[in-house]
Amino acid sequence: MAVWTLGSINEDRVYSLPHLPGAGETLAAADHRIGLGGKGANQSVAAARAGAVVHHIGMIGVDGDWAVSRLAGFGVDTRHVGRTDGATGHAMIMVAADGENAIVIHPGANAAQDEAGITAALKAAAPGDIFLLQNETSAQVMAAGVARERGLQVIYSAAPFAVETTQAVLPHVSVLVLNEVEHAQLTAALGRPEGPEVVVTRGARGATWSRPGAGTIHQPAFAVSPVDTTGAGDCFTGTLAAGLNQGLDRTAALRRAAAAAALQVTRAGTADAMPTRAAVDAFLAMQGQ
Repeated sequence: MAVWTLGSINEDRVYSLPHLPGAGETLAAADHRIGLGGKGANQSVAAARAGAVVHHIGMIGVDGDWAVSRLAGFGVDTRHVGRTDGATGHAMIMVAADGENAIVIHPGANAAQDEAGITAALKAAAPGDIFLLQNETSAQVMAAGVARERGLQVIYSAAPFAVETTQAVLPHVSVLVLNEVEHAQLTAALGRPEGPEVVVTRGARGATWSRPGAGTIHQPAFAVSPVDTTGAGDCFTGTLAAGLNQGLDRTAALRRAAAAAALQVTRAGTADAMPTRAAVDAFLAMQGQ
């Protein structure tokens, strides 16, 4: 069993600020760092550190070899990462003293996915494997369709939320993962989606997993003091995918995902901050769970 991710690979440029700037405001950063990011890469790293076998499908530009090396260093299979002319995707991330963030993304190579390469990669996937995707790449609809035809469970983070893309991907989705804001946007635009199970992360109010005709599971949040909330949703989704891939039921997978995200926000960074399976075990033991 394995997790397959079609996902963005970014250079994260992170700036620590006293607060998020207002319109026209200039602030001096207290700190600056560069690291591996992108929702796809973050989710792959989170799943790998949670103990899953992870294969990443994506694209980098001429300046992205370092990012592939970092992914591989986290235990992610990068044989299906292609290269194109131009720049690797990057993100400018502003992190306030209270841990909140604002992010600007340049897609770069993430918007130039190779559909033939995606199809070839997924030929190695087995029925029952998990396919992760988000809205930071091109070719989501095509890839989700191929994955579903091959019997994979498709877990889709509809972020950044885009109505047309989300509507096109939804028919292929097994589990839709959203935060509260994205869920509100989806509901306003499309109503309640029919078909997929829906997981919603709700910050301090935990997370819910709704199944058509089977009710809702609620997972309370774990109380922590956040340092940086960037990548928390990706940590949650990657860990959730790993748990399901390892045979956990929905309740147990949801609990581990919430615990991993709680740990991740106590650390600075995105991919670099994803906790290991052992760290999540230790954290849950401390919670008496």
